[in-house]
Amino acid sequence: MKHPLCVFMMAGAMLASAPLAHATIITYQTDLDGASEAPPNASPATGFASVITDDVAKTMAVHVTFSGLLGTTTAAHIHCCTADPGTVGVATTVPNFFGFPLGVTSGVYDVLLDMTLASSYNPAFITAHGGTTAGAEAALFAGMSLGEAYVNIHTTFRSGGEIRGFLTQVPEPASLALLSLGLAGLGFNRRKRA
Repeated sequence: MKHPLCVFMMAGAMLASAPLAHATIITYQTDLDGASEAPPNASPATGFASVITDDVAKTMAVHVTFSGLLGTTTAAHIHCCTADPGTVGVATTVPNFFGFPLGVTSGVYDVLLDMTLASSYNPAFITAHGGTTAGAEAALFAGMSLGEAYVNIHTTFRSGGEIRGFLTQVPEPASLALLSLGLAGLGFNRRKRA
């Protein structure tokens, strides 16, 4: 095997194993808009959501900002676990996150959910995933990691949701650094041979 290819394969293997060894805290983010709704709508509203899961502490931090809604808020939660919006159910508390600002067109929301508590979920989501919070947590965290979960804000303008966005994982800094190191080594090796 040629040396540059070996360096590249080793970097890839280290990158693939790094998140498994140290990934207890995972960050997901999304932009929220009307075009991402099903069906899409022309709302000028925008928003941003960040969800941070910790599978050791069994917590999920949720941060949402939004503005410019055409209607006032009636509910907000995370739907999971399919990319098909026609069959996805509400995973977190219904009708909305505890303490989410209702009756407004803009706002900021922060909460830290204890994922061992049934009150952090939609009861139907727990039932659908083995009847335990552990099963619900595993399904929700897996759905988010697969890009099959979204944050949805419902309003008086669109009862089915005015703005939403699918959560995507933010690469952890250690993985990015490891990838950069591997690529730098590959580049250095190529320059050395030239």
